Amino acid sequence: MTIDQLKEFGADTAEGLNRCMNNEAFYLKMVGMGLADKRFDELKTALESKDYDEAFEIVHALKGVLGNLALTPLYDLICDMTEDLRARTDKDYMPLYNEIKEKRDKLVALG
Repeated sequence: MTIDQLKEFGADTAEGLNRCMNNEAFYLKMVGMGLADKRFDELKTALESKDYDEAFEIVHALKGVLGNLALTPLYDLICDMTEDLRARTDKDYMPLYNEIKEKRDKLVALG
C-alpha cells in the first residue's frame, strides 16, 4: 500500500501523515493495523444478533481509529452507522456493513 493508493481511495493522507508526525512508514503501518482491527468482524456479529449496545461500542471505537487515520470513505460510512446505533435505531444494518467491508477489503488487498 502506498500514499498514492490511499489518496486514490479518497483518504486525507496529508491529515493522516500529520497525525503520524509526517512519518510515512509509521502512517502506513498504522493504516495496516487499523484495517486489521478485529472489531470489524465483531461488528458483524453484534449487528446480526441485533445487540445494538455492543454494536454501538464497536462502531464508535472504529470511528476513532478510522478518523485518526483519515480514511475518509470508510470514516464517513462508519459515522452514518454510529449515529443510527447511538439512537438504537432498529433497522437492517447489513447493507451498510457490507459497503464498509467492501471498502475495507479493497484497501486490505492493496497492502
